Amino acid sequence: MAEPKPVSPQGSSSEAVTNNVRVEVESRYAPDQSQPFKSQWFFHYRVRISNEGDETVQLLSRHWIITDGAGHIEEVRGPGVVGEQPVLAPGEKFEYTSGCPLKTSTGSMRGTYQMVTEDGTHFDVEIAPFGLAEPYTVH
Repeated sequence: MAEPKPVSPQGSSSEAVTNNVRVEVESRYAPDQSQPFKSQWFFHYRVRISNEGDETVQLLSRHWIITDGAGHIEEVRGPGVVGEQPVLAPGEKFEYTSGCPLKTSTGSMRGTYQMVTEDGTHFDVEIAPFGLAEPYTVH
């Protein structure tokens, strides 16, 4: 499994390709939505899903594994992403932004998207690990 790229003040990123579907993620700390004195940190992440194959695919559901700085793991499963189940023809991309609250100033996310091809073949696409960190936190 790929290691997350280092977190900088600009955020962290990751990239993985599974069955010709590329998933790129960038995370960023959201200070305006965080309350560190209440142990509440919030992070935005932007995802770009690119179909680099020659078959049309549809994203059916997601499975996120979120780990905070204390090692607490939360799993989130659900249909689609941001209320959509995008269909990507060859060469198409889909981007969305979402967010993640944490009770610690650092953490990481990774997961999978469950996809299906036009002929009904189901497969999982890896979302490589990426870091979540308040920019000026000492690790």
